[in-house]
Amino acid sequence: MKNLFFMCFLALSVLVNAHTDPEKNIDKNGTIFGVVLDANLKEPLPYVNIVIKNNQNEILTGGITLDDGSFKINKVAEGDIIVNIQYIGYKTYSQNIAIGKGNYRVDLGNIYLEEETESLEAVTVIAETSTIQQKVDRKVITIGKDLAATGTASDVMIGVPSVSVDAQTGDISMRGNPNVRVMVDGKLSNIPTAQLLKQIPSNAIKSIELITNPSAKYDPDGMSGIINIVLHKNTMIGFNGNTNVGLSYERKPKFNSSLNMNYRNGKFNLYGGYNNNIAKKVNYGYVDRIDQNTLQTINLLQNEKSHVFKVGLDVYLNDKNTISVFTNQNIFDGGANAVTSIFYPANSFQNQQITNTGDNSSQQYNFDYKLDFNKEGRNLELEVDYNTYEGDTETNNVFSGNAVNRRNFFELNDTKRDRTTLNLDYVDPISETAKLELGVQARLFNNTIDYESDGRSQNMAGDYIPSLTYFDYSRDIYSAYLNYSKKIDKWNFQVGLRAETVKVETLAKETDLETNIVTDTPFNNDYFEVYPSAFITYTPSDENQFQLSYSRRIDRPGVGQVNPLPEFNTPLVSKFGNQDLLPQFTNSYETNYTRKLKKGSVTLGIFYRKINDNISTAVLVDRADFNRLILTDENFDNTSSYGFELSTNYRPTKWWMINGSFDLYSQTQKSISERLTVSPEIATENDIVLESVEVDNVAYNFRIFNNFSVNKNLAFTAFGFYRGKNKSIQFDVKPMYFVNLGMRYTFLDNKATFSFNYNDVFNTMKFAGDAYRPFRQDIEFNWESNTWNVGLNYRFGGGKYRAKSRKQRDNDEKSGSGGFL
Repeated sequence: MKNLFFMCFLALSVLVNAHTDPEKNIDKNGTIFGVVLDANLKEPLPYVNIVIKNNQNEILTGGITLDDGSFKINKVAEGDIIVNIQYIGYKTYSQNIAIGKGNYRVDLGNIYLEEETESLEAVTVIAETSTIQQKVDRKVITIGKDLAATGTASDVMIGVPSVSVDAQTGDISMRGNPNVRVMVDGKLSNIPTAQLLKQIPSNAIKSIELITNPSAKYDPDGMSGIINIVLHKNTMIGFNGNTNVGLSYERKPKFNSSLNMNYRNGKFNLYGGYNNNIAKKVNYGYVDRIDQNTLQTINLLQNEKSHVFKVGLDVYLNDKNTISVFTNQNIFDGGANAVTSIFYPANSFQNQQITNTGDNSSQQYNFDYKLDFNKEGRNLELEVDYNTYEGDTETNNVFSGNAVNRRNFFELNDTKRDRTTLNLDYVDPISETAKLELGVQARLFNNTIDYESDGRSQNMAGDYIPSLTYFDYSRDIYSAYLNYSKKIDKWNFQVGLRAETVKVETLAKETDLETNIVTDTPFNNDYFEVYPSAFITYTPSDENQFQLSYSRRIDRPGVGQVNPLPEFNTPLVSKFGNQDLLPQFTNSYETNYTRKLKKGSVTLGIFYRKINDNISTAVLVDRADFNRLILTDENFDNTSSYGFELSTNYRPTKWWMINGSFDLYSQTQKSISERLTVSPEIATENDIVLESVEVDNVAYNFRIFNNFSVNKNLAFTAFGFYRGKNKSIQFDVKPMYFVNLGMRYTFLDNKATFSFNYNDVFNTMKFAGDAYRPFRQDIEFNWESNTWNVGLNYRFGGGKYRAKSRKQRDNDEKSGSGGFL
């Protein structure tokens, strides 16, 4: 590992030195400054784009105006240039200037922008291509039209650096670790992550933020950090909106649509939306136990329907006070039909028909109040967020064949959970170069599960009996944080500390319905922890930036990891939670280097994690049936992981844009595994051997996204992905790769966009691997990846951007994210 760090830092030094120009000591650059105002209102315009081009219309540099409308652009190259001042809803201002020959400081004075004479059509401004930007504490992937045309948020995530999507379950991981928090506009949801991502249309996403080393301001949950999905926010006066429909198909149809509307004036903003996702999905695969000559096949058809409604209101009481409220209402109805068949030696077999039906609903209610003080940037914000979820599932298991050793049974599962979050945040820019942030938070979470079955549990004699199980899990967290940041010349420093106290209570209660014997198993865990963080950023020039960061994190066991009920149950494998599971803690270190190029940028990052009380999967032999495996989670010894990432966005020509990334990570996984020393048919408990397992896994991923612009209306895309071989406690996973192609066409004065995508062109996407503990197995699972997708998006309504409302809109966009951004 030391050699890896040495080589990476050596590469950084060579890269920086190779781009160092000895003539830079001779200052032949100029400075341009001025103030931009609204021509009618005579008020300053903040955030106006200043673009500097040469005579060949190539962009040299640029900037934006401050809150007072002023701008200052340094290091403007000597020669003839064109200054373009651009602002949505206003006519572009252009002026030719010559830098040099004694004219190195150019004062443009007051520049008055005039509004367009015609009202702007309502549009959501989306970049042509996606871009990657490295900020102080996060990597921001701005979603352009190329990725926005791919379907849902789950589809977009496939093209995001460092992120992996499990195509079967929809679960995501970052840097090879599933312990990641997923938020939308800075807010958690009770909706399961896989279900949530499928409900968000891709064209509703403005950007995706990868916060791999969050500061003390954020919740410390998740070893890998935070993925925050930022949605588009409408900033136009008047009524406007957009609608979207999409259809995908390989073996079964998948449909999604959305409608979003917005009305805004100077005092309030009213918005509402609806989106749905209706899909049938086919999955199939097999597990081949080679030594036992046993083959299990699996065929699964899922049927899902989800509907999400959102209504919100922002009220601008005055320039200092803003109140925002919104609610999300989610309805989900789904089910699955699965057939798993096991073929044993001597022509014996058994089939299990699994029929699952279920529905769930969730509601979110959010209140936010923001007070801006007279001092610019100083504010106090209160947010109250309440989430509730309720779901019911019914599963029927029917067995057939000449090797069946159990009777049919049903399972009923009723889940309820609620989460309440209260945030109070205070921000004070105590000087032009320093800022103080502090706040307090309360997070109250409760989850209950009622489970009933007439034949899952076994008594002491091995007979399957009816049982009733109740599981109650509650966790209350109270925390406070403080962040202080300071800028000194070319250096930025930020230090923070978060302290929290946690109270965890669980109770598992199982009732034998034959004997009415009730067994209670309580578990409590109270703890107090502190989580420091530190960030250092050094920017020696406009082209180079170095970053170093540290944070302490925690992975609290999820409800599924501590729930003693089975997560899944097949004739050969069952997965159970462990009620006594403790959290694991991570000390995370990270460094990044960003190099701006003439036609793009390159970012290289290195990370190292030290993990205490590591949570990992244990593989055990079922004592009731030695042919079966039981998977559960346990705490193990300390371990570590490290890796590096390289990402770039580069434009070789005006019509070709490339976004690429490569990431490599290594992690030592520790666990235990049981194995049999004899055949399962003659084995006893004395033939079970417990082994300590340690797996050193080195895995890598490569992504490249190409966007080809034919003209301003037509573009084509090509995306390639390769995941190398990697290891886990259970499997050695084989490499996986695929290629996606697409096109999009805009028409009706850019109000409508048609897109077509053909995914997994060569049908190579699958999960395959080998296992050696406790049985030698060959596995493969497939899903509908070779799909085509068509989509149509239309934007309607009319409105204008107004300078006098700009400041209020900016405050609204910040407060609308719940204080997270």
